[in-house]
Amino acid sequence: MHWYTDVLKKYAQFSGRARRQEFWMFTLFNLIITVALMIIGGVVGFPLLSTIYSLAVLLPSLAVGVRRLHDTNRSGWFMLLCLIPLVGLVLIYFLALEGEKQENAFGPDPKAA
Repeated sequence: MHWYTDVLKKYAQFSGRARRQEFWMFTLFNLIITVALMIIGGVVGFPLLSTIYSLAVLLPSLAVGVRRLHDTNRSGWFMLLCLIPLVGLVLIYFLALEGEKQENAFGPDPKAA
């Protein structure tokens, strides 16, 4: 659970690097919470519950994605690839790559810390 809260603590920090585990664990917790809120919202009769949550974590999601791309020595602007149909799948590949083991232009290796 600390993977999720650590990303929220760095709410809008787009500089630095994020490990694969940090990104994917945040994504997993985010998915679980969204599905749970969709179910709860459907039961209670307020389907916008998951939408409100998604808007609340939009900025931290973008920030951890940009930091993840920095770990692979790519610019955060690569996040815009998700806006292009089918080409956005390349973004998943970039996010799944192992980060550089040495310091790069975006900071020191987070795995070494």
